[in-house]
Amino acid sequence: MHTFSTTRESEIVVGADRGALWDALTDPDLLARLTPLLQRIDADGDVWRWHMAGVSVLGVGISPAFTEKMAFDPQRRIGYTHSPPTGVVERTGADGWYSLDDDPSGTRLGISLTLRVELPLARITAPAVVTAMNATLQRTGDRFTANLLRHLGITPRWDGS
Repeated sequence: MHTFSTTRESEIVVGADRGALWDALTDPDLLARLTPLLQRIDADGDVWRWHMAGVSVLGVGISPAFTEKMAFDPQRRIGYTHSPPTGVVERTGADGWYSLDDDPSGTRLGISLTLRVELPLARITAPAVVTAMNATLQRTGDRFTANLLRHLGITPRWDGS
């Protein structure tokens, strides 16, 4: 088994107030509906267990579930750290954050995600595995953003456009 990881960061200005974004990002049921490949989140206070749909990486199929310790700074930041229960081995995990900041056009939403997965693949396959992970995260992130904006009933203003 080898651990492969990748990090993705993005930022978008959303024409909505922080409260609306906060409500969406802290509702585990809604978050699961908005996020492709995410089947459900079992939330118990600040411990959330994420159940993902099956994906294939270089012919190796996985259906990950992983536990995250959530940290909430109301309407400012949501952090999450991989935190499996004692004695439980989780071969997939994530660390990252969502940030919400004021912007003249609404709220600046920042997202950072580091994803790690242990796979029964040789370390030499890392470039191909990471490329596949990045492509999946990009598609998932794009669809999540579109779903979130549709849920909020707004149109985005992308930075750099």
